[in-house]
Amino acid sequence: MKKMTLLVLVALLSFSFSIPEKVSKKADKVIAKFYETDDFSKSFLQISSAVNEQTPADFTSDNFFKIESNGTLLGYGYIGNAPSKTATFDYLVLFDQDFIIAKSKVLVYREEYGGEIGSKRWLKQFIGHSSQTGELRYNQEIIPISGATISVRSMTRSINELLKSIGTLQQLKSL
Repeated sequence: MKKMTLLVLVALLSFSFSIPEKVSKKADKVIAKFYETDDFSKSFLQISSAVNEQTPADFTSDNFFKIESNGTLLGYGYIGNAPSKTATFDYLVLFDQDFIIAKSKVLVYREEYGGEIGSKRWLKQFIGHSSQTGELRYNQEIIPISGATISVRSMTRSINELLKSIGTLQQLKSL
């Protein structure tokens, strides 16, 4: 009985850390549209657990990847999950070859309110930022949205953690 319980627990834990297929498919559509090609591949970047522990973002086996087309590096992608008021939302960040944000997109938003953070206009604020540009601050570099305060702060915090993590990976020469 103990073996069965342990097996079920391990299976649940491994499933809980993978990107849902629906989210992955939405990310692929955004990538294809952004790079104007359906002919691309994603190579998942493996970050060692020792290095991952030094970063605030959580890099798993399927959320951080290199994007290539016909042997040419197009950029990098990261699929994250951030808390909103009572649920979470999934987002995609696309980077250029130098790890500068080229696009951000909310893929799945699960709340009744606050979905305005998915607007292209609001998300454009993240474009051009990197680990070198410094922390993004709510109500300064990032404009607030009435009715979406928790989600705006959460997305801003998540992007800051991602950029800081990429900076750490670059310093440790893990990229």
